[in-house]
Amino acid sequence: MFLKSSWYSHRTQKTALMARWGVVGQPVLVLPTAGGDAEEIERFLMIQALLPLLETGKIKIYSIDSVAGQAWITQEGSADYRMWLNNQFQEYIRHEVVPAIYTDCRTDNIPIWVAGASIGAFHTVALTCRYPDVFHRGLGMSGTYDIMRFIERDQPTGDMVASSPHHFLPHLSDVHMDVLRSRHITLATGAGRYENVDESWRIANALGAHGVPNYVDVWGDDWHHDWVTWRAMLPKYLASWTE
Repeated sequence: MFLKSSWYSHRTQKTALMARWGVVGQPVLVLPTAGGDAEEIERFLMIQALLPLLETGKIKIYSIDSVAGQAWITQEGSADYRMWLNNQFQEYIRHEVVPAIYTDCRTDNIPIWVAGASIGAFHTVALTCRYPDVFHRGLGMSGTYDIMRFIERDQPTGDMVASSPHHFLPHLSDVHMDVLRSRHITLATGAGRYENVDESWRIANALGAHGVPNYVDVWGDDWHHDWVTWRAMLPKYLASWTE
C-alpha cells in the first residue's frame, strides 16, 4: 500500500521524495505544510484518518517534499531565489510529479485532485488555476494565499507573478479560463487560533471575479490552524467528492 521514490529535479535543482498510499482509486496529491516533507501526512496521522477511503479503493494519496516551502522557512538564498524556486516547484509538480502519478495509475489522462493546508493551500489554488487541464478539483485548508508578506521586497519578480494566483489570474487567456471555469476549488478554514478567515475570502473573491467556481467553508472558532482541523476536513470533503 505504501510506496516511495525520489529523483533529482533539474527544475528545482534538488532531490525530492514522492510517497504514495493506496492501490487504486481517484489520485489525490496532498501538498505538505511549509516545512513539511512527503511523509508528513503519515506522521501527523492524516493517512490514518483517510484509511476508510483508502481501504475501499476510493482514493490513492500522493505527497511530495515541500521544496519551496522549506526555502521560505529557512530563508534560503535571496528573495529572488525563493520566488524563482516557488515557480520552479510548481513547474516540477506539473512536469515531473504529474507524469509520475500517470505512470503509477497506468494512464496519461486521469484527472488529479490536489489538496493542502497552510502554504500547501496556496500551492493547491495555484496549481488548480495554472494547470486546470490536469487538476480538476482543489481543496485549500487554512490557507495562506498572500505570501508576498514573507518576502523582504515590495514587488514580485516574474517568477512570483507566474506562481501566485493573486498575481497571475488577471493574465490568463480566454481559452485557459474556459477550462478553469469548469473546475472547482473549495476553501475551508477554521476561525480559531492562528487562523485568518480573511485570507480565504480574499482569494475566493479573486477567483469569483474571474468566474472560477469556488466555495468558502468556515468551520468556526473551535477549529484552529492545526492538524486536528485538517484531519477532520480532508476526509470529509474527499468522502463527499467520491460518493
